[in-house]
Amino acid sequence: MRALTVIPRQRQSFAVTDVPDPEPGDGELLVDGLAVGVCGTDKEIARGDYGSAPPDRQRLVVGHESLGRVRHAPSGSGFAPGDLVVGVVRRPDPVPCGACAHGQFDMCRNGRYTERGIKQLDGYASQAWAVEPGYAVKLDPGLAGVGMLLEPASVVAKAWDEIEKIGARAWFEPKTVLVTGAGPIGLLAALLGVQRGLDVHVLDRVTTGPKPGLVRDLGAVYHHEPIGTVMSGVRPDVVVEATGIGSVVFGALAGTAPYGIVCLTGVSSAGRRVTVDAGDLNRELVLDNDVIVGSVNANLGHYAAASDALAQADRDWLGRLITRRVPLERAAEAFTATDEDVKVVITLDDGHR
Repeated sequence: MRALTVIPRQRQSFAVTDVPDPEPGDGELLVDGLAVGVCGTDKEIARGDYGSAPPDRQRLVVGHESLGRVRHAPSGSGFAPGDLVVGVVRRPDPVPCGACAHGQFDMCRNGRYTERGIKQLDGYASQAWAVEPGYAVKLDPGLAGVGMLLEPASVVAKAWDEIEKIGARAWFEPKTVLVTGAGPIGLLAALLGVQRGLDVHVLDRVTTGPKPGLVRDLGAVYHHEPIGTVMSGVRPDVVVEATGIGSVVFGALAGTAPYGIVCLTGVSSAGRRVTVDAGDLNRELVLDNDVIVGSVNANLGHYAAASDALAQADRDWLGRLITRRVPLERAAEAFTATDEDVKVVITLDDGHR
């Protein structure tokens, strides 16, 4: 079968190659791949920035934002042929650490976890794949065109879970949220904010393309002014930061309402310097009981919450998040997205199976 593979840490090594058909282990599902989403992590792996192949091989099958349809399911697995499924990305470390032992492998303490399509396990960018039933998530059949959004949505579901747990340290009734960045993470964060009944504001630098309309159609407010201007005008109770841009990050930390919570989900590039008044920022954080928290990855509970959120969302709106679809044989095109692209998807089903 065909798959999108790379030699990790080797630039320009990604290619569509022939790989062996999957051989499901005892109790595993056999799934026909439908599509994978492409995100910044995939682009960094393609550039050779990081990633690691399975121990017995040179090449890694990439793709962690999966969508497939069950071809074969063992009796008692809870799945049936035809079910629409997504594969979970991370697996707990083998020791395991305390967090992994309690099902919280997204919070692994020793870094010995593995991740499909990223670290030591093949991903889902292949025409078929196998997965353990405990690491497969069944989707509403109506999400067949957009189900690959579940993995970024699970990351957002975790972010909101973290925000709400932190807020619960005292009385917490937020009214306003600012999301910085209108990529898939930002827009899905806005969606979950709207589903919580909050007054949602989204900041991004573009003024054309689909992003402003997608925000407005959620019933949220779109901004493209400097971060300081937006913070002073909105005074959000919660900020979900999804750009990783240093100036935006520090701008978001200053100017929340008292008891503000800033959840950082964007990963910053090293080597960019920003001048800040550390004393003033520290004073504000302390005197207002503010909190800054980083959030990445997701566990099984977050996948379930994300599945519920997508099932409740407007399907047309979700479909508009996917601004480009390219077939597997032209997968290289998926790595050339512009600022106006939201989510680019590689389709895997060639119609011949």
